[in-house]
Formats: sequence, structure tokens, C-alpha cells
Amino acid sequence: MKYMTIKELPESERPYEKCEKYGASVLSDSELLAIIIKSGNRNERSTDLASRILMMKEARYGLNVLNHVSMKELCSINGIGKVKAIQLMAVAELSKRMAEDIKREGITFEDSDSIAGFYMEKMRHLEREQTRLLLFDMRMKMISDMEIFKGTVGRSFMEPREILIEALKADAVSFVLLHNHPSGDPTPSTADIEITKRLKNAGDLIGIKLKDHIIIGDKRYVSLRSTGEL
Repeated sequence: MKYMTIKELPESERPYEKCEKYGASVLSDSELLAIIIKSGNRNERSTDLASRILMMKEARYGLNVLNHVSMKELCSINGIGKVKAIQLMAVAELSKRMAEDIKREGITFEDSDSIAGFYMEKMRHLEREQTRLLLFDMRMKMISDMEIFKGTVGRSFMEPREILIEALKADAVSFVLLHNHPSGDPTPSTADIEITKRLKNAGDLIGIKLKDHIIIGDKRYVSLRSTGEL
């Protein structure tokens, strides 16, 4: 059977033409990626390459696969060079930031459900532990959101001194700590509970209140305020 390029396909099957005529919402995941990829290789159309990208992690993530593959992995596909890989990674990051902006508009930072919901997609896929520090003024307006620690798989290092120095520099009145468990299980460890108590006590001494310590798992979270550890 003769290989057909995108241009040789019927107009109704070409991603560009379909998007122009009907809108992007009618396109499949592979067709959307094909528009970014633009061209295929000698033996495959851009839609074929897009389908191979979506299957890179055994169809576990769908479009989210772009958040779990490296540039090296993308470039291992014949027809995906450095430029295309960078474009795909940029698209993935743009989509995450757009989702964050939409969620941020309605977030109530005094509500653990709201905070966890906002950071869930950002942190639940991380393969290493990451700790984020959220700093607030007296009206609970966020002053800063920063990554303060990144650990090896299953382990990060948090010291009250470093965290409170950042809070003092920002003139914060209160703070929330978040970190993820790469295993997907947000059950707090003995170390998680211990550092939470140390942070609360140290913060109380200098007048900066720890509002919550939230542990992010895979579509689940635990608030140590809710469990009574705060």
C-alpha cells in the first residue's frame, strides 16, 4: 500500500484543515500534537509521530505524557528533532500555566481543599519530592510561592531555620507548606509530623503562623491541620 502524506489525505482528514473549518475542539489528541509537530519523516505522517508520542509511557498519561518525557526521549523518535522536542515541551508547560491561572482566580488560600486542588496537577506527577513554601500577608494575600527543597525519590530535607528566614525576608504573617509523595500515597511519615511540629513551634516564637502542611499524593492529599497535627 502506498504511503500517503498529510497533503495527499482527503481534506476532511487533515488536521490543519479540520481545525480551520470546525475548530480545535473537534481534533483528536494526536491531531492536535500533529499540528505542533508539523511534518513527519520519510515513512510516517505527523499524526503517526504524534500517536507514538502518546504511547511512549504505554498510554498511561495521554496528553500528560509530555510532562513525563525528557527531550532525549522525544528526540529518540525518528522525525522529532531538538526544535520539535522543545516546542512540545513548551506546549506542555504553557498548558500547565494556563490551568494554574484559571484555578488561581477562584482559590481561597485559607481552605485546604482549595490549596490542594490548585497544586495537585502541578505536584502529583513529580518523580522526586518537592517542597513548596507559600507566604501570606495579614489579609491572607499570597506574597510568594517558591520551591525551597527538592529531594531524591521519597526524601526531601526541610529545616525550620531556612523556611523561617524566607518568611522573615518577605515580611510574611503566615505560611503554608506543601510537599509531594512520589509514591502517590499522601500518608504523613513520622518525619513529616515531626517537622510540622517543629515549624509550628518555631513560627509561634517569632510570630509567623504555620497555617497548614499539605502532603500531595496521586489525586489525594492530607492536611496536617485537618488531622490535628497543627
